[in-house]
Amino acid sequence: MEKLKTSMIVLLVICLIVGGSITTFVLLRTFGWLQRAEQTVSEEVDPAELLRKYEWFKDVAAQLDKKRADISVFETKMKDLETSYNDIPRTDWDRTDKETYNQWSQELAGVKASYNGLAAEYNAQMAKINWRFCNKGSLPKGATEILPREFRQYQTE
Repeated sequence: MEKLKTSMIVLLVICLIVGGSITTFVLLRTFGWLQRAEQTVSEEVDPAELLRKYEWFKDVAAQLDKKRADISVFETKMKDLETSYNDIPRTDWDRTDKETYNQWSQELAGVKASYNGLAAEYNAQMAKINWRFCNKGSLPKGATEILPREFRQYQTE
């Protein structure tokens, strides 16, 4: 009987040690996970990080505006060249004008493709972040207008 009591006590102590170890492990893992979550949140809403993101969006929005202006310039130049030849088919145009028109057409296609790629990247990044700085009233000091939440792809008719 004495041996049974001793073995029961030893078994109970082993169970307590194993159970305590498992509980400690689970608690430490949970607290570690919570600590990493808190660290991630604090990094994402850090003012320096928000400013970096805002500046990136501001720079990309300016690049997209420039690309839209470039597209407009190419389209105007091409339309002016077409107008100067009235109803004359392109096959009858002066060789240098045909080459110039073709060059502008290729450059226009490149700018449109570049615009679409940059707009897609802007939209993807905008979908990922906290866009607090895109709402009026939450703008950084010195900013006067909100950033667009999305740029449409450039469509040709």
